[in-house]
Amino acid sequence: MRLTTKGRYAVTAMLDLAMNADTGPISLADISKRQEISLSYLEQLFARLRRARLVDSVRGPGGGYLLAQAAEGITVAQVIEAVNESVDTTRCGGLSDCQQGDTCLTHHLWCELSEHIHGFLQEITLAQLAGRGEIQAIANRQRGRRDDGIMASSTS
Repeated sequence: MRLTTKGRYAVTAMLDLAMNADTGPISLADISKRQEISLSYLEQLFARLRRARLVDSVRGPGGGYLLAQAAEGITVAQVIEAVNESVDTTRCGGLSDCQQGDTCLTHHLWCELSEHIHGFLQEITLAQLAGRGEIQAIANRQRGRRDDGIMASSTS
């Protein structure tokens, strides 16, 4: 199975956006700080997410990004697909040319596994992830870490 950093970071950033949506548009700089993802990398990912109509951008002071639809309507699979990723467990990319142009003995097994993984990710929405207690605890810790940094720099 191959899920690259691109897919992982896209899901992480979209979940961050969903969990902080109540504060208005979220800047990529804020996501970058909380999730420790390069700002330039986030810019590339969000260009793709915007083209896939999963996020909307707001320009100007106080601008940033918002989910283009309710978190209940965005699945993890959609996010991964929006950044041109797939969860494919075959060596041949599903082309059936695994063994010198022919199908290998285990090709169908790996294709079925890929389908199961995709189905699993298609059933999980950002809202479901955001509602999990352990994820909320992590998000609160990340917000606190950022707030501590702001308070420390404002009292210096």
